[in-house]
Amino acid sequence: MEKIRVLVAKPGLDGHDRGAKVIARALRDAGFEVIYTGLHQTPEMIINAAIQEDVHVVGMSILSGAHNVLVPEIINGVKKAGLKDALFVVGGIIPDEDISDLKQKGVNMVFTPGASLKEVVDYIQTNAPRRG
Repeated sequence: MEKIRVLVAKPGLDGHDRGAKVIARALRDAGFEVIYTGLHQTPEMIINAAIQEDVHVVGMSILSGAHNVLVPEIINGVKKAGLKDALFVVGGIIPDEDISDLKQKGVNMVFTPGASLKEVVDYIQTNAPRRG
Protein backbone atom coordinates (compact mmCIF):
# COMPACT_ATOMS: atom_id res chain seq x y z
CA MET A 1 0.00 0.00 0.00
CA GLU A 2 1.14 3.53 -0.78
CA LYS A 3 2.63 5.47 2.13
CA ILE A 4 0.59 8.41 3.34
CA ARG A 5 2.40 11.59 2.27
CA VAL A 6 2.09 14.55 4.65
CA LEU A 7 3.20 18.10 3.95
CA VAL A 8 4.10 19.93 7.17
CA ALA A 9 4.05 23.64 6.42
CA LYS A 10 4.80 26.83 8.34
CA PRO A 11 2.85 29.59 6.58
CA GLY A 12 3.47 33.23 7.29
CA LEU A 13 5.98 35.09 9.38
CA ASP A 14 5.88 32.84 12.43
CA GLY A 15 9.47 32.08 13.42
CA HIS A 16 8.95 29.12 15.74
CA ASP A 17 9.13 25.64 14.24
CA ARG A 18 9.99 23.32 17.11
CA GLY A 19 6.42 21.98 17.27
CA ALA A 20 6.28 21.43 13.52
CA LYS A 21 9.58 19.53 13.66
CA VAL A 22 8.34 17.37 16.55
CA ILE A 23 5.16 16.56 14.59
CA ALA A 24 7.15 15.84 11.41
CA ARG A 25 9.41 13.43 13.30
CA ALA A 26 6.47 11.67 14.97
CA LEU A 27 4.71 11.24 11.62
CA ARG A 28 7.90 9.89 10.04
CA ASP A 29 8.36 7.49 12.96
CA ALA A 30 4.76 6.31 12.41
CA GLY A 31 5.60 5.35 8.83
CA PHE A 32 4.36 8.38 6.92
CA GLU A 33 6.36 10.08 4.20
CA VAL A 34 6.87 13.64 5.46
CA ILE A 35 7.78 16.75 3.48
CA TYR A 36 8.67 19.71 5.71
CA THR A 37 8.62 23.12 4.03
CA GLY A 38 10.62 25.10 6.57
CA LEU A 39 9.80 28.52 7.98
CA HIS A 40 8.25 31.60 6.35
CA GLN A 41 6.36 29.91 3.53
CA THR A 42 3.95 31.89 1.38
CA PRO A 43 0.60 30.32 0.51
CA GLU A 44 1.84 29.92 -3.09
CA MET A 45 4.93 28.01 -1.93
CA ILE A 46 2.81 25.65 0.18
CA ILE A 47 0.27 25.13 -2.61
CA ASN A 48 3.05 24.36 -5.10
CA ALA A 49 4.72 21.91 -2.69
CA ALA A 50 1.41 20.12 -2.03
CA ILE A 51 0.76 19.71 -5.75
CA GLN A 52 4.33 18.74 -6.70
CA GLU A 53 4.53 16.15 -3.94
CA ASP A 54 0.95 14.90 -4.53
CA VAL A 55 0.38 14.77 -0.78
CA HIS A 56 -2.52 13.12 0.99
CA VAL A 57 -2.40 15.55 3.92
CA VAL A 58 -1.59 19.25 4.19
CA GLY A 59 -0.65 20.07 7.78
CA MET A 60 -0.16 23.70 8.72
CA SER A 61 1.45 24.89 11.93
CA ILE A 62 0.54 28.46 12.83
CA LEU A 63 1.35 30.43 15.95
CA SER A 64 1.25 33.94 14.46
CA GLY A 65 -2.50 34.55 14.52
CA ALA A 66 -2.77 34.74 10.72
CA HIS A 67 -4.67 31.44 10.44
CA ASN A 68 -8.01 33.01 9.43
CA VAL A 69 -6.40 34.51 6.31
CA LEU A 70 -3.63 32.06 5.36
CA VAL A 71 -5.34 28.71 5.93
CA PRO A 72 -8.40 29.29 3.68
CA GLU A 73 -6.14 30.76 0.98
CA ILE A 74 -3.97 27.62 1.03
CA ILE A 75 -6.95 25.23 1.06
CA ASN A 76 -8.62 27.03 -1.85
CA GLY A 77 -5.36 27.14 -3.81
CA VAL A 78 -4.65 23.43 -3.31
CA LYS A 79 -8.17 22.47 -4.38
CA LYS A 80 -8.15 24.85 -7.35
CA ALA A 81 -4.82 23.34 -8.46
CA GLY A 82 -6.48 19.93 -8.62
CA LEU A 83 -5.73 18.17 -5.33
CA LYS A 84 -9.37 17.81 -4.29
CA ASP A 85 -9.21 14.92 -1.82
CA ALA A 86 -6.43 16.16 0.48
CA LEU A 87 -6.97 16.17 4.24
CA PHE A 88 -6.26 19.57 5.83
CA VAL A 89 -5.10 19.78 9.44
CA VAL A 90 -3.95 22.79 11.43
CA GLY A 91 -1.99 22.91 14.63
CA GLY A 92 -0.90 25.73 16.86
CA ILE A 93 -2.30 28.59 18.85
CA ILE A 94 -5.84 28.73 17.47
CA PRO A 95 -8.49 30.44 19.63
CA ASP A 96 -11.53 28.25 20.30
CA GLU A 97 -13.80 30.81 18.64
CA ASP A 98 -11.91 30.45 15.32
CA ILE A 99 -12.07 26.65 15.07
CA SER A 100 -15.61 26.30 13.70
CA ASP A 101 -14.96 29.00 11.09
CA LEU A 102 -11.79 27.22 9.95
CA LYS A 103 -13.71 23.95 9.69
CA GLN A 104 -16.39 25.66 7.59
CA LYS A 105 -13.60 26.85 5.27
CA GLY A 106 -12.24 23.34 4.72
CA VAL A 107 -10.05 22.43 7.69
CA ASN A 108 -10.74 18.83 8.70
CA MET A 109 -9.14 18.99 12.16
CA VAL A 110 -7.52 21.57 14.43
CA PHE A 111 -4.96 20.45 17.01
CA THR A 112 -4.34 22.93 19.80
CA PRO A 113 -1.59 22.87 22.43
CA GLY A 114 -1.95 19.77 24.57
CA ALA A 115 -2.93 17.46 21.71
CA SER A 116 -0.80 14.34 21.89
CA LEU A 117 1.39 13.10 19.07
CA LYS A 118 -0.65 9.88 19.14
CA GLU A 119 -3.86 11.85 18.54
CA VAL A 120 -2.34 13.51 15.48
CA VAL A 121 -0.92 10.25 14.09
CA ASP A 122 -4.16 8.33 14.72
CA TYR A 123 -6.32 11.03 13.15
CA ILE A 124 -4.22 11.14 9.98
CA GLN A 125 -3.99 7.35 9.78
CA THR A 126 -7.77 7.07 10.05
CA ASN A 127 -8.77 10.00 7.81
CA ALA A 128 -6.13 10.46 5.11
CA PRO A 129 -7.44 9.68 1.63
CA ARG A 130 -6.36 6.40 0.11
CA ARG A 131 -5.30 6.47 -3.50
CA GLY A 132 -4.45 3.71 -5.95
